[in-house]
Amino acid sequence: MTSIEQLLDKLDNSRESLLMAIEPLPDEALLEKQAIGEWSISQVLNNITAWEAELVTGMMRLRQNKRPNRLLEALRDPSKFDKQRYAEYQDRDLDQIFLDLQQARMKVEEWILEFSERDLNNPKRYKVLKGKALIEIIAEASYERESKQIPHIQLFAQRWSLLEIEEDDGRIPLKVVELKTVENNYEDTD
Repeated sequence: MTSIEQLLDKLDNSRESLLMAIEPLPDEALLEKQAIGEWSISQVLNNITAWEAELVTGMMRLRQNKRPNRLLEALRDPSKFDKQRYAEYQDRDLDQIFLDLQQARMKVEEWILEFSERDLNNPKRYKVLKGKALIEIIAEASYERESKQIPHIQLFAQRWSLLEIEEDDGRIPLKVVELKTVENNYEDTD
């Protein structure tokens, strides 16, 4: 059984890793289109926030003995949910993105505390979750999803720093060859 403290630690660890990955990037890098596939880093952050906001609504509905339809639909078809959020969150202000990211996580943590460890861990507690424990849903919609983006952000940050070095002295650093090899290996594992 996972304790609430362990769950909160997982949330904190993934968020700390995310923030460390984006820390070296200037605002212009966060807004760079196609940083990760067709998404900018800011759009990725918006998407993480959207998932956590949906999770908060879902937990609230469960506590009210209501079915969390939108959350269940998002989990059933994450690509559809992501595409809808991508369309909704174009050209948002970075300050607002970071504020929303922080507030959504705080709300997730607050709502987790509304449940007992038994309710979080029991796969039979909420029949609408079809044999999944709430803790699994929380993981899937928050820190697991966030953690999947961190290597992509780190790779983009490496590329960005190499471009800055190249612009500064006009030379192509040797690390480009190493980075390309790492990138190709990473793409093969997806």
